[in-house]
Amino acid sequence: MRKEYWAVGLAALALLILAVGWERDEPMTRVDLSRRVDITLKTQAEAITYAYLPQYSHSISFERHRRLVEYLSRVTGYPFRQVFPDTFDEHVKMVERGEIDISFSNPFIYIRLARAGARAFARIVEESGRPDFHSQIICRKDNRAIRSLEDCRGKRWIAVDPGSAGGFVFALDYFLSHGIQREDFAEIAFAPGPGGKQEKVVLAVYAGKYDIGSVRNGTLELVKDKVDLDAIRVLAESRSYPGWVYSARRGFDPARLKVITEALLRLDQGGEEAEQILAAAHFKGIIPAMDADYDSIRSLANRISQE
Repeated sequence: MRKEYWAVGLAALALLILAVGWERDEPMTRVDLSRRVDITLKTQAEAITYAYLPQYSHSISFERHRRLVEYLSRVTGYPFRQVFPDTFDEHVKMVERGEIDISFSNPFIYIRLARAGARAFARIVEESGRPDFHSQIICRKDNRAIRSLEDCRGKRWIAVDPGSAGGFVFALDYFLSHGIQREDFAEIAFAPGPGGKQEKVVLAVYAGKYDIGSVRNGTLELVKDKVDLDAIRVLAESRSYPGWVYSARRGFDPARLKVITEALLRLDQGGEEAEQILAAAHFKGIIPAMDADYDSIRSLANRISQE
C-alpha cells in the first residue's frame, strides 16, 4: 500500500514540475502590479442596416438593390449592410427594435413604421414614370366563370400579404368601393412562405389553384419567364397611390440621414452610373418625400378598418 502511495505522489510531483516549466536556468520575470496601462480595444464602426420590404424573393431583393447599397457606402463613407426580413411583420418589428436603420417599403407598411417613429425622407419614381402605383386584379383568361368584377363573388382570392399595398390593400379597397365585402369571397388566402410573394400569387392563379389574385402593377412583367402571360387577364385595376418610400427609424442620426438623403437624390440627376443603379433597382428616379405625402394612405387604412 505504501508503494502505491509513493507512486501516486511521485506522479503528481512530476506533473507539477511539467506544468510550471521548472528549469534551473529559466530566467525569472518580475511583474510590477503597481503600474497599470489602460487598453482600448479597436472596434469597427457598426454598419447602417438597409432593408427592402420582402415583396419578392431575397435573391431578387439583393440583386435589385446591391448596386444602390454599394453606391451609398462608397459615396457617403458609411458602411452599409443589406438585411432580409422574411415577412412584412418581421420587417416592421425589426424597424421598431432599431435593427433596420433605413427601410424601403410600400406606403401601407410605412404608415405603420411612422407610428413607431420612422419618418419618410425620399420616395421613388416608378418605372412607369409616375411617383405612384396601383393594384391589379388578375384571373386566368380561360376562366369562363369570371368575366366581370361582380363575378368575383363566391370565388377564391389569393393576395400577397395583409400588409401588401398593391398586393392586397388597394385591391380590397377597390372591391369595397364596388360593394363587394370580404365575406362575399369563398376564401381570401395569402401567399405562403418568406419573400417572393408577388410571384407566388401569379403562379397560383396561373396553375388554377385560385380564381383571382391581386398584385402590384409591374409584377406580371417580372414573371414573364415563368408563366405564359397570354393566359393571364387583368380583370381590374385600383386607383393609384403614392409610391414606395424610404424612411429612417426613430433615433437615427440626423447628420447621417442628411448625407444619405443627398446621395440618394443625387441619383435623380442622371449620368451613366445613376442610370445603371436605378435600372437595376427598377426605379425611374428618386425624389424628396415627407410624412404628409402618405395621408391618403391613412385615409385608405381608416376606410378599410371601418368596413
